[in-house]
Amino acid sequence: MGGRGIRLALALTAGVLLAGLPLVGATSRSEGHQRPVYYLALGDSLAQGVQVNSSGNAVATDQGYVDDLYGALKVDNPAIQLVKLGCPGATTGTMINGGCPYFSYPDGSQLAQAVSFLRTHRHQVALVTIDIGANNVDGCFSASGINSGCVLQGFASVQAQLPVILRQLRLAAGPMVPVVGMNYYDPFLAAYLEPGGAGAATESVVLGDALNGLLATIYALNGDQVANVQQTFQTNNFAPYGTSAIPTNVALICAWTYMCNYQNIHPNTMGYQEVAGAFEAVSQVRRLLR
Repeated sequence: MGGRGIRLALALTAGVLLAGLPLVGATSRSEGHQRPVYYLALGDSLAQGVQVNSSGNAVATDQGYVDDLYGALKVDNPAIQLVKLGCPGATTGTMINGGCPYFSYPDGSQLAQAVSFLRTHRHQVALVTIDIGANNVDGCFSASGINSGCVLQGFASVQAQLPVILRQLRLAAGPMVPVVGMNYYDPFLAAYLEPGGAGAATESVVLGDALNGLLATIYALNGDQVANVQQTFQTNNFAPYGTSAIPTNVALICAWTYMCNYQNIHPNTMGYQEVAGAFEAVSQVRRLLR
């Protein structure tokens, strides 16, 4: 998702990760040890674990869903290594063509970097996860409503470009490596708490349903599974939360993201744990956690 307001710490963190890729590539088999395997994480700011710090600024962390999932994978496979290539603000277009505002990729774009890594480490990658597409449309929602023209343009770019991304990843990874995508929660449900905001919140769910439906279709057509984050966050559940008058989906957005206190769309630590749980529920990932 979007990377507005992310400070230099993010660029430095990601820059170190990218700079370390040649060292990762140079890893060799040591006598008596298996060759290392890798978990490759791709996508937008969620793939970099962006959260809000105590000063109210968005920064990259090691407490995102990728890090949580990596921790679970290490229990059964202590040798596994994490490679994070996500870029805050990434769209399907910038993933293919480059243009990350926080750092540059040695191979020109996130997709090119991922393809290069997968080819270099053929048969050594255990899992690829990807979250992409939200930034194609999240700018289409505002207090005045949804810009339908913006939505149509964003959907068209996802429909045209996500299959290209998935095909290239599959060709580089080979047929046996799980490539697992995700759908999205709806941070704009927080509008429900504003005066007269119930209608805007409902409209945002309609937009989210449409995006997630499109993502599901594309991933399925490419033979890739999807972590159902939308379901985990109960995005469509407007029933009251416990004894409160607040809908369940709104309450969970407030509990698991920074939208209701900082107007920031990113999950907090608990929210990222829930996203990781959605990935762990995918059958291809479950097999790696045995």
